[in-house]
Amino acid sequence: MTSSIVLAGAAGDLGTRIAKALVARGASVRALIRPNASAADRTHLTALGLTLAEADPADVAALATAMQGASCVVSALNGLHNVIVERQSVLLDAAVQAGVPRFIPSDYSEDFTRTTRGDNRNLDLRREFMGRADRASLQVTTILNGAFMDMLGNEMPIIQPRIHRVLYWVSADQPMDFTTKDDVAAYVAAAALDDTTPRILRIAGDTLSARELAGVMSDVTGAPYKTLHVGNLGVLGAMISVAKRIAPQPGDPFPAWQGMQYMRDMFSGKGQLTALDNHRYPDLQWTSVRKQLTQHRPE
Repeated sequence: MTSSIVLAGAAGDLGTRIAKALVARGASVRALIRPNASAADRTHLTALGLTLAEADPADVAALATAMQGASCVVSALNGLHNVIVERQSVLLDAAVQAGVPRFIPSDYSEDFTRTTRGDNRNLDLRREFMGRADRASLQVTTILNGAFMDMLGNEMPIIQPRIHRVLYWVSADQPMDFTTKDDVAAYVAAAALDDTTPRILRIAGDTLSARELAGVMSDVTGAPYKTLHVGNLGVLGAMISVAKRIAPQPGDPFPAWQGMQYMRDMFSGKGQLTALDNHRYPDLQWTSVRKQLTQHRPE
């Protein structure tokens, strides 16, 4: 019997990757779309092999109707409180009303169960939703994957090619977790079709320190890279405060200061993943940082 998966946020970057991975595993995938979804999004999703399910994202009853008979709801939604907490809560309530047994929220991040409340806005939103999800009468599985490896470079500028340095705070030997978006998507798809998943699954395509990252960059580029200490966590905290004042961008899910908050959690070690579940699905293969940087060298 083919499993039926409902996917929210299928038109987004990670959502599209998850959709492809689900279809590749033989799942029947229903993409939740707004009634006023663009023709381009509809064409994109149907071309992936998905069935479109129209529903107002604020209407629990309509969403529940769209979810009937599904075995799991997967969220790849992205945004701030109105999305991660409010919209996902409506999605969760609809799943319960429809009798869907399992729900995978959009938690794809470092380990926010270990970070300090108030230190990272986006992780605090996921922690808040987790509190709501844990009260729901269905099985919820959070998947944590560290930082997206695809962001190493311009979006996560700890690698500085012009000066052949890898920046670090506190310790150059602090391990950091990275996973490519495609590897996350493949794992999410496998988990969505697995009715025995635990509350939390932790994965990392690769784990390495700033010192090890410098070594990888030296090998990949042929130029000697070194580490560069740029301060302690207090310095990074001050930089975050200044960035929030200069460019607050309250409506942007990923302003510069949010990325800096993420790096603070990584270099403090609070967000590090432990007891990885990489081997739960033996057919999956993992992309190393070396392979990623060989194929996508930062400029």
